[in-house]
Amino acid sequence: MNGDGGPEETGGAVGAPRVVPIDQWHPTVQMAYWGFHHQRRQDYMRYAYLQLGSDADAEEAVDLTFDQVMDRWPRMLRMENLEGYAWTILKRRIIDMHRKRRRRPELMEIAAFEAALADPAEDPYDTLTDAIALYVAVGSLSERQRDAILLYYGIGFTAAEAAVLMGNEEATVRSQLRTGRRRLATLRKLRCPEHSDGKNPR
Repeated sequence: MNGDGGPEETGGAVGAPRVVPIDQWHPTVQMAYWGFHHQRRQDYMRYAYLQLGSDADAEEAVDLTFDQVMDRWPRMLRMENLEGYAWTILKRRIIDMHRKRRRRPELMEIAAFEAALADPAEDPYDTLTDAIALYVAVGSLSERQRDAILLYYGIGFTAAEAAVLMGNEEATVRSQLRTGRRRLATLRKLRCPEHSDGKNPR
């Protein structure tokens, strides 16, 4: 994006841009960064927790995300899709956390057991089985479809809110939701009602 070569670490490669400490930025650039941090941190934490199932892991992934965003912020301000770039950084840090904890319970297991314990009036075995099946099905979606489904149904964002967070057009997210729901319905024979206004009932 704009010659930055993607949100990966440079590893100290020759010619890598020098990181300017935040206290040396122009005040308006500092304010823009802290405004973005304030606006996005909670959303990033909710998404990271949904993916990792651990407050500590989610916080570590999000902190690392903002560390990298800070390193690149002056350049990011010149990008056409700053939100999408930051979202990609977050996704990569979450992948790093999954690799780091290979031997620990995965999202599917944690979320399924939480669902099983959520309503004591329901049969725990049936709830657990349904939750596991759902997460298996969601895992088969494309990355963008999965993000749209998780943000819309898992967190409760509207299609417009999810689009802003991912750096996409709202129409693109609505399309991802439609195709994702059709895919899930095919895999699990679920009925997924459409919301033509793009709003998620809360």
